Amino acid sequence: MATSIFFFVLLFTTVLSRTTPDNASRTKILDVSSSIQKTHNPFSLDSSLNSLKHEENQISSSLLSFQLHSRVAVRGTSHKDYNSLMLARLERDSARAKSLQTRVDLVVQGIGKSDLKPMETEFREIQAEEIEGPIISGTSQGSGEYFSRIGIGHPPSQVYMVLDTGSDVNWVQCSPCADCYQQADPIFEPASSSTFSPLTCETQQCKSLDVSECRNDTCLYEVSYGDGSYTVGDFVTESITFSGSSSVENVAIGCGHNNEGLFVGAAGLLGLGGGALSFPSQINASSFSYCLVDRDSDTTSTLEFGGATPPNAVTAPIIKNSKLDTFYYVDLTGISVAGNMLSVNPSDFEIADNGDGGVIVDSGTAVTRLKTDVYNTLRDEFVKGTRHLPSTNGVALFDTCYDLKSMKSVEVPTVSFHFSNGNELALPAKNYLIPVDSSSTFCFAFAPSSSSLSIIGNVQQQGTRVSFDLVNSLIGFSSNQC
Repeated sequence: MATSIFFFVLLFTTVLSRTTPDNASRTKILDVSSSIQKTHNPFSLDSSLNSLKHEENQISSSLLSFQLHSRVAVRGTSHKDYNSLMLARLERDSARAKSLQTRVDLVVQGIGKSDLKPMETEFREIQAEEIEGPIISGTSQGSGEYFSRIGIGHPPSQVYMVLDTGSDVNWVQCSPCADCYQQADPIFEPASSSTFSPLTCETQQCKSLDVSECRNDTCLYEVSYGDGSYTVGDFVTESITFSGSSSVENVAIGCGHNNEGLFVGAAGLLGLGGGALSFPSQINASSFSYCLVDRDSDTTSTLEFGGATPPNAVTAPIIKNSKLDTFYYVDLTGISVAGNMLSVNPSDFEIADNGDGGVIVDSGTAVTRLKTDVYNTLRDEFVKGTRHLPSTNGVALFDTCYDLKSMKSVEVPTVSFHFSNGNELALPAKNYLIPVDSSSTFCFAFAPSSSSLSIIGNVQQQGTRVSFDLVNSLIGFSSNQC
């Protein structure tokens, strides 16, 4: 009898453990003290630019690499405190999100090209084997962008470029400048490069542009970002050098003579999108990955081309939008809080027949945006699990904030993304409850959107290697792989 009872209890305990989420999966610990300490970092890094350049020159020449750093490490900050820095970043992040939605709106309305054809074989085929390099987070001027230091031309002129999975066209500010914004390095001088070559109007590269014109049989380009940012100039081919070592020839880039927008500090943009003119497409990359370092630190990580997705990665299917090939859409099917799935309609995450909606993974947007109904459900469920924390007034686009003074750490509900293949990505607490000042005000780092496009932003990706397997249409998330 005793034996029967023992086996019954053992069986009951086993079943219970399989059906009930354990406490570790239901909650996460947020290190409040560490997060607050990091808010002081941007104000002590102003003199680090020279050391960053020196470190990049020490990278092994056997690797073709991009290094990524935080923008605050490159430019320092003109803000007097962390709160003003954060407010400026959120304001510009709202412009970024609006820009992406504008791009989708134009496609839905049938304005502009919606389906670029593959490039012709006139591009040199590059074997994308372990191409990698540094990543920088971009906070000091208020944005959530990440930068990489890249050589343009031959001999290479070293400049900082914005890294952007939401864009295809690569471009750099060029002399002579009719209108150029301030950047950290000298403006690129085409006359000093032996590999600078203008593209004619009949080339496939020129024809693949959304907006182009012809002048004396040379190709002119224009890219507008929907938030008032734009670049206009000559469309050319140039060589791109990775960390002062190996180079890639004949990459189509814009030589911008008239530029305006939210790129302060960077010389231009490296497009990592899915379109034909993006850098991965031009080098025929089978895969690429990046890891976004702490946005307020001077630590570095890498942007790598051709590497395998780490074996411990949480993978999810990349799905295609037949109307727009730039963005990387992920097949998100649900969100859970403390192990409980939210009561939302799966159609809230789907791409409509006209190209609207869907969920994209974007390196340039800081804060994750969700449709308003989905966000409200997520927020309400999170608030239920944080009733033990003292709430405070909202800040900018954040409506759920807490006063964590005198607390070294707190326990908060786990927030997880769920994908169509059954995989779950549990976010670290520091990626969804973030400080907005140095006085222990923390806010829930999600935001509602009146549009149907949802965006997984870089705050939620921070500290995670994000891998894009372009051959198998999979995206992978690997924690602590920077």
